[in-house]
Amino acid sequence: MTNENENKIRRAFATKDWSEVKAQNSWQIFKIMGEFVEGFEKMSKIGPCVSIFGSARTKPDNIYYQMAEEIAFKLVKEGYGIISGGGPGIMEAANKGAQRGGGKSVGLNIELPFEQKHNDFIDKDKCLNFDYFFVRKTIFLKYSQGFIGMPGGFGTIDELFESLTLVQTHKIAQFPVVLVGKSYWEGLIDWIKSTMLEKEKNINPSDLDLFKIVDTTDEAVKHIVDFYSKYLLKPNF
Repeated sequence: MTNENENKIRRAFATKDWSEVKAQNSWQIFKIMGEFVEGFEKMSKIGPCVSIFGSARTKPDNIYYQMAEEIAFKLVKEGYGIISGGGPGIMEAANKGAQRGGGKSVGLNIELPFEQKHNDFIDKDKCLNFDYFFVRKTIFLKYSQGFIGMPGGFGTIDELFESLTLVQTHKIAQFPVVLVGKSYWEGLIDWIKSTMLEKEKNINPSDLDLFKIVDTTDEAVKHIVDFYSKYLLKPNF
């Protein structure tokens, strides 16, 4: 553990007087409100979009980078805008594909002490910066009509289960969730089926229908398009 992390832990347990707590919390509330207001204002007229999640560490020569770019390109040709986390890796690929296809390219960038700065393929008026992960996730969920989960790390898993939880509990309308790369996701899905469902019965069998696993870009795009065609809905821009 670094000295910086040790100091953060010590500060968390340090005694604070009421005026210090009140001032700190009030300032934080205003920052959070400001991020929500900016996000709602910039995204309110964005139109139908699909969010693409995935690792910031994926390089351009990786097959999943290339697939993310191709999925984004094909989706904008179907009339959807693309929302990414705004950074490098899979996020960059998604924005790159959207821009190449002439569609809307949105980046919801998170300020981190390492590895993340916004990529160069986001529309200039659609690049938002956040300090708080939970505000950023709210914007993702509020303005997306579908999710594409590419291989990624903790952040990708967090975003995936956040979306599935809200659909499962009917806090948001059901929308298509697609996981790309069967070999990457099969271990997690096997555990969900064998342990979460069959052994512990912590989910219902129908919850496995909340997402679809595919191996090709065409399958991913088709699932999104077919999902909305059932309701005679299509993008309107």
